[in-house]
Amino acid sequence: MQKNVKCKQNWWPCAPNTTSAALTALLLSGIPAQAFDALEITFQGEDSALETALRRSSLLQSARDEGVEDPFEVFAIARAEYGQLIGTFYEAGFYAPQISVRIDGREAADISPLNPPATIGRIDLILTEGPAFVFGQAQLGPLARDTELSDDFASGQPARSTVIRDATTDAVDGWRELGHAKAEPTDQQITARHPPGALDVAVQITPGPRLRFGQLRPDGQRRTRPARIVKIAGLPTGEVFSPRDVQRAAERLRRTGTFASVALREADEANPDGTLDIDASVVEAPLRRIGAGVEFDTEAGGKLSAFWLHRNLFGGAERFRIEGMVGGLGARSGKLDYRLGVEFSRPATFTPDTTLNIGAFVETERESDFEAQRARLDIGLVHRFSDELTFGAGIAALLERADVGPNLQTQRNYQLLLLPLDVTWDRRDSERAPTRGFYARGEAMPFFGLRDSDSGARVYADLRGYRAFGQDDGIVLAGRAQAGAVFGADLDGTPRDLLFYSGGGGSVRGQPFRSLGVTRGGVRSGGQGFAALSAEVRVRATDTIGVVGFADAGYVSEGAFSGSSDWHAGAGIGLRYDTVVGPIRVDVGYPVAGDTGRGFQLYLGIGQAF
Repeated sequence: MQKNVKCKQNWWPCAPNTTSAALTALLLSGIPAQAFDALEITFQGEDSALETALRRSSLLQSARDEGVEDPFEVFAIARAEYGQLIGTFYEAGFYAPQISVRIDGREAADISPLNPPATIGRIDLILTEGPAFVFGQAQLGPLARDTELSDDFASGQPARSTVIRDATTDAVDGWRELGHAKAEPTDQQITARHPPGALDVAVQITPGPRLRFGQLRPDGQRRTRPARIVKIAGLPTGEVFSPRDVQRAAERLRRTGTFASVALREADEANPDGTLDIDASVVEAPLRRIGAGVEFDTEAGGKLSAFWLHRNLFGGAERFRIEGMVGGLGARSGKLDYRLGVEFSRPATFTPDTTLNIGAFVETERESDFEAQRARLDIGLVHRFSDELTFGAGIAALLERADVGPNLQTQRNYQLLLLPLDVTWDRRDSERAPTRGFYARGEAMPFFGLRDSDSGARVYADLRGYRAFGQDDGIVLAGRAQAGAVFGADLDGTPRDLLFYSGGGGSVRGQPFRSLGVTRGGVRSGGQGFAALSAEVRVRATDTIGVVGFADAGYVSEGAFSGSSDWHAGAGIGLRYDTVVGPIRVDVGYPVAGDTGRGFQLYLGIGQAF
């Protein structure tokens, strides 16, 4: 006999009951396991998309693929198959299907769970779609102002259960956006009429009272002070309830990195004064973290870096990081570079969206045309206006000593007070491997010279765009444009750290690192004007491997796009291998224009080039 499953009053799945696993396991103790030999799925209908969905959602098919052998487990899965597949039928708008699950010729629903089969040889799954239903009456309300339901929820449209669910969710969300936090569907009448194959739907929404935010109640913290959790979350206590404010509060807590998980839940009942408390359940991440990185390119050599991080230094989600780097390993210059830096950050300083950053570093930089030692101290604030837009401002002090000229005989000392400003607009779909959207960053940094150092300003812009094409977005076009300039200061009076070079993985691949600069008075240095263009075609070859073709070009000028200048270009191919931390990048570039080239250049790293 076939199991004819029809639920006329409810649009959610219905299924026969099954006995408990513990009872049946006791009854079957001592029975040897044997996998079922064959599974045959027969679909009797014309909707190929529905057939595909049924096969993908079949519990028996999954069990077969996973090699499930225990007869009781297979029997339990077979009895659960009715409820699993009826939901798939409802999602496609079929409310009179027939589902038959036959175990060696016997209908699974007719086999007593107290007397399950000891062995299972063959299972036949026969599915008949029946007539497709359309909406008859489609009523849902009342609706909040400006709430618009999908056109799919209307008389004559296919009566998919997902449409009812989505329309109900939209209606409830509309009221919640206006502060009615406890809005819910309180009455629903859903009837399938056979014939004419129509589904009548009437759902009553009860908005409930308009509520205001009460208190945020932290729970689960071990080291973090509750007052700091409340401050970081920034829940607007006393203001009208908004789901978006709850989401923002959770994101602020997650961004600190102090918590492994964050969940904000509304209290079950509102307070007598019309406020609604929010419970914040947090799980703290491990206090400390260490990491290391490796990079390599042919000209600059290898770079080894490592860091130590404390996530919650004073119990207020403060982060303290120490990092070190050794560069130039195996470089053609034979010179090593060193860097040691520390950074402290404190979230929710002044406002919930403002972070205080204090950082300092000392480093050496040895290039073919100069050797420099520098130290810098930064104090700044970063304010997040939204998930996409951030703004930073601060003050810094820079000390640099550079040996330049032939045989590095000329020494220059710089002492500067810096006022760095930056804005970032990031609308990429992914930070590590974007396929759509754009990224824009602008920097402006006035600097004031002390002890005979020049004053001026440095500006820089970085624009990136991404567009995906083809099946499953298998082809991505990526482009990048960079431009920068130094105004006001003389070239010789500008620290090497503020000048621009071209060449290497960050600008023009295929050209040696920092190979393009300018020469004045026999002294080679970076320039005060810079521009670069990069383009990539990224093609996904397999689920984990991608192939990239790229072309880059760079320009450097003596002044801010004035005076002597030069440009060069490179092109090449690369491979990407996707990992959980981002794609591993291997690029091979070759110079195609300019006189700075030295043959093939190899670049290794993690993440896309831009």
